[in-house]
Amino acid sequence: MNHKTLEFNSSFKVALSTAKAQAAVMTLLPGQTMGGDDNVHAESDQWLFVVSGSGEAVVAGESMALAKHSLIVIEAGEPHEIKNTGNVPLETLNVYTPPEY
Repeated sequence: MNHKTLEFNSSFKVALSTAKAQAAVMTLLPGQTMGGDDNVHAESDQWLFVVSGSGEAVVAGESMALAKHSLIVIEAGEPHEIKNTGNVPLETLNVYTPPEY
């Protein structure tokens, strides 16, 4: 068994990994963006859960609002960008299957 207390104090950090999945935390400050048209995970699905804050996800050209407790799936091969549109940090837990990093 693996265990870790998550800390949302860096922009992106892998927290735990196994042979089949990987968890990472991401914190974006107000106005900060991560990703873009060239941000694609060729073989991994990314499950993004919003722990706190608000923002916007642009996935394969489609935009959707993110709020606390939102869960989205970014499928392998989809270009994506995550933006913090709020006035507090946007904190997310991301699970990659299979591991990406």
